[in-house]
Amino acid sequence: MGKKRDVHVVPHKEGWATKREGASRAGSVHRTQGDAINRGRDQAKRIKTELVIHGRDGKIRDSDSYGNDPHPPKDRKH
Repeated sequence: MGKKRDVHVVPHKEGWATKREGASRAGSVHRTQGDAINRGRDQAKRIKTELVIHGRDGKIRDSDSYGNDPHPPKDRKH
């Protein structure tokens, strides 16, 4: 099986884009970040990988896993 290639939502000159890790071009371009997140979420679910959301400054602001996470978060009991 190939290397996991996460889906990233990144700033783009025409708004926001979804881009697979390691790809040279955007997979899709959207006017709003919300539209790009929705498309990226669909892609990540379909290929069972992670969605990584970047802010306007390019820094990662959130991520969601839609695959078989080898290190899932542990529930904390209070």
